[in-house]
Amino acid sequence: MEKQRREFLRKTGMLAAAMALAPNILISSTRPQNKKLGVALVGLGYYSTDILAPALQLTQHCELKGIVTGSPEKIPVWQEKYGIQDKNVYSYENFDGVANNSDIDIIYVVLPPSMHAEYTIRAANAGKQVWCEKPMAPSVSDCEAMIKACKDNKVKLSIGYRCQHDPNIQAYMKAAKEKPFGPVKMVTSAAGYFDGRSNHWKQRKAMGGGVMGDMGVYAIQGARLATGEEPVSVLAQTFTTRPEIYHEVEETAMFQLEFPSGARAACHTSYGIRMNHLNITYDKGWVKMEPHSSYSGNKGSMSNGTQINFPLENQQAKQMDDDALAIKNNTALIVPGEEGLRDIRVVEAVYKSAAKDCLVKM
Repeated sequence: MEKQRREFLRKTGMLAAAMALAPNILISSTRPQNKKLGVALVGLGYYSTDILAPALQLTQHCELKGIVTGSPEKIPVWQEKYGIQDKNVYSYENFDGVANNSDIDIIYVVLPPSMHAEYTIRAANAGKQVWCEKPMAPSVSDCEAMIKACKDNKVKLSIGYRCQHDPNIQAYMKAAKEKPFGPVKMVTSAAGYFDGRSNHWKQRKAMGGGVMGDMGVYAIQGARLATGEEPVSVLAQTFTTRPEIYHEVEETAMFQLEFPSGARAACHTSYGIRMNHLNITYDKGWVKMEPHSSYSGNKGSMSNGTQINFPLENQQAKQMDDDALAIKNNTALIVPGEEGLRDIRVVEAVYKSAAKDCLVKM
């Protein structure tokens, strides 16, 4: 009997130690597969407040369970509106305690880009799955560190490229794979809007501002997804028409991309010019999208008469449900961290080309 008692204590002690070291592994292994995954939003700015939180009310496979904020006055508002329990409310200082919270499976990082790497890595170290808003991070080295932390902790990392979950965008991505009109010859990709703010993170270099990482990513994505290739060279120019606001970062960028097949892309992005379109010219046809990267209503047409106009209730809800299903089923993500890294490589090349006024090979 004494030997059996000691063996029982040894095993339960090992279990307790495992729980302390890797609580999320044990929690996830016992979670019912049909249960919605709990999401905690880190950062309660416009995108979390007006877009993601409402979208989480429409999701089938995940739900809003927690918040992380540095603004205590926001807490009662969110708790009253979404029924968030006290134990699921965190500050940036006690955020790491989320490791022991079984209500929260996923951390969604919705902070200025300069903070993405830190909170992605902290979330991964806490054993939580990670969703991170775009741009993934200000630098390639940050992106690589984020990917490594998630791999080391055996959690998934998805980047919030909502457009790649939109069936209208997927329609021209399919054309890039199947080549119904032959090879791509030229792409024109543009993403921009007029931003009248003067003291937002988008105008501050230290916070990861500048149009390239923000709207520029949509222009890059349009060219990359249209060709199905990665660029081999970049020629870029950046400028501003409002130096009193855009003196730390660029307001507008224009850049040319060359792809291995010989396809070329002319890309434009701006905080001072409204534009949202993608034109793809193939050897034997064309695809046109306008708008191309909106929250809703993306649509287009093909030279063979095909109309691209798929209904979609909520782009962000579909994005989050797709990612939640990938986590639950342990399948590939539509937009893993490596996809965000590819874009930031192009962003860095654009900055290098603009600064040196020369062609940059990739």
